[in-house]
Amino acid sequence: MWIGHCGFSYHLQGYEETRETGYDSFLLRLQTEGFAKSKIEDQHYPLEYGDIILVPPGSYYQLEIDPSTPSGDFHLFAKGNWIEQWWNELNQPFHVKISEVKQITTLWNFLSTETRRPKTEQNQALIKYFFKIICLLIQQETVARSAVERPYVVTEMMRYIEEHALETFKVEDVAKSVDLSVSRSVHLFKEHTGKTMIEYAQDIRLTAALNQMKYTNLTLDHIAENCGFGNYPYFHRVFKKMYGTPPGKYRQTLR
Repeated sequence: MWIGHCGFSYHLQGYEETRETGYDSFLLRLQTEGFAKSKIEDQHYPLEYGDIILVPPGSYYQLEIDPSTPSGDFHLFAKGNWIEQWWNELNQPFHVKISEVKQITTLWNFLSTETRRPKTEQNQALIKYFFKIICLLIQQETVARSAVERPYVVTEMMRYIEEHALETFKVEDVAKSVDLSVSRSVHLFKEHTGKTMIEYAQDIRLTAALNQMKYTNLTLDHIAENCGFGNYPYFHRVFKKMYGTPPGKYRQTLR
């Protein structure tokens, strides 16, 4: 697998590019700020924050950035059997919408930094792993969006809760993150997951608490705080309801 130029671009005065016969490798481009428009073969895509385009080798490609607004993007070029197989498994999409943009931009930045080093200083294993993780995150998005079991907005709420479960958050925060009313978001979440948002968060918190009980010497009070329960009495009540025994007694069985 070959990974070529990887970097970040920021345009203040617009930008236009047309490749009639495309590139000799795949282009992956993630819009991180502002807006752009692209055309891949005969498909047109307006691009905003979180939009990734996947341009296969030899494909007509056009990009247009309006000079009236700043635009930022991460991009990279790659080719080889691995990415060919990966793209085919995705059913060859030209465009994917990413929900966890910060996660993927962090990895993209690591990859960009590593590929900028002199060849003798580059860690090729790291480069390949970073690239593959980026691709697998894109794949995860396509799978989640094509799932017939639930609307994608429910998946977005689940991801928000997963990210914030160990903090203090309100149902209103979850609803706001997906631009829905509280009543609508509560109904959709319960209908398609079988749990309330708080119950889903409690499952995540309990898993985190079990790990800390098993692998650390932290007090149960400290674990209750770390895992989003706020205080030990509440942690004790939730834990006992789930496992039928108090946390202290359960912890003894782990030693």
